[in-house]
Amino acid sequence: MSKKTTQNLVTISLLALALALFVFPGFKAVVIRGLMKAGLFQPKVTAIKALPPDAAASSVQFTTATGETHTPESLKGKVVFINFWATWCPPCIAEMPAINELYASFKDNPGIVFLLVDADQDLPKATSFIKEKQFNLPVSGFRGAVPASWYGGTLPTTVVLDKAGSVVYQHEGAADFSNKKFREFLEKLL
Repeated sequence: MSKKTTQNLVTISLLALALALFVFPGFKAVVIRGLMKAGLFQPKVTAIKALPPDAAASSVQFTTATGETHTPESLKGKVVFINFWATWCPPCIAEMPAINELYASFKDNPGIVFLLVDADQDLPKATSFIKEKQFNLPVSGFRGAVPASWYGGTLPTTVVLDKAGSVVYQHEGAADFSNKKFREFLEKLL
């Protein structure tokens, strides 16, 4: 093969890859997941200065697909991992395996609650998506106003509340939450 033919094939391959990233959200999620495993998209696990419980949070309710209802008041005394996501969001899909792994390591601990909040408010669709992907994650919807200090509209967004209901961690964008440092961060909060 000539040098020019090789260059053309490389150019076509790169263009096809770039096009696939824009056209196929699942492919984009696979690429992001691969970058996570390569060490990118690691969450910074230093806690932010605990923000006092947001008065606006008192009006929000989270309802799980199994019918449980959680309010900020009912969650006090527990560490709360909240992830806002959507089924169409490639970075959300990319971080799901890591969140599933994190959830599996804490699911039997009564001191921590996981809320995977479907930003589209379509619980049947979100639940079906989670089952189809073979994740064991607790899907939730919400009623009322979610405080802006928790979620400003960027997907995915992850928030951790301490036992007092204060925001101690907030991250916008995909991240590998299954890493050792993040697990240790949650264990310290327990």
